[in-house]
Amino acid sequence: MKTDAMRPLTISLSPQQHARLNRAVESGAYASNSEVLREALRLWEQREEIRELELARLKQAYEEGLASGPPVDGDEAFARMRANIFGTKRS
Repeated sequence: MKTDAMRPLTISLSPQQHARLNRAVESGAYASNSEVLREALRLWEQREEIRELELARLKQAYEEGLASGPPVDGDEAFARMRANIFGTKRS
């Protein structure tokens, strides 16, 4: 599989971010600054994919709610649930 060549990129980091990046490399957890940043981007991409899936699920639930019929007042809904659970008449 052919991959595109890596491209250099200049970024600005806060002193705290720069120090943390350096510590990660110096500890041996990562081989280079680039490796740390690639891992960070992979995690960000995963988070974005999860966010998109969650948004799609929320939209689906919203559409299902709209399709389920007209809204019911909260007191009426609880009365229906009590009637179903306890076999009582709705008030």
